[in-house]
Amino acid sequence: MSPDPHPTPAAETADGAWAAVLDALEHELTTIDATTDGTAAIVLDATPWVVPTTLGPVPRALVGRASRLLAAQRDRMSTLETERRQTLEHLGALRQVAATDEPRGSVYLDASA
Repeated sequence: MSPDPHPTPAAETADGAWAAVLDALEHELTTIDATTDGTAAIVLDATPWVVPTTLGPVPRALVGRASRLLAAQRDRMSTLETERRQTLEHLGALRQVAATDEPRGSVYLDASA
């Protein structure tokens, strides 16, 4: 079945609403990617994303875009997991070095003096 060459107003509204949702998700992903150079961090809203329940299914015209976005998000999740593991390894190494440090100050207080 081929798409209707003359979409209904409801279909155009759904396309526009889903396009706005995808725009927002893509913007968040590119904003996060722009901070991966290590020079700055942007604090984003940590509220978990909730699937819009009032929009219906993703329109056929936007499925490819949504699939590419999902793939990019999965790639980013994989990168973040790798970075998390590396950070934990670095913290472990730092803790091992810190454990070998000699105390710098007095360990006991002479209260009899």
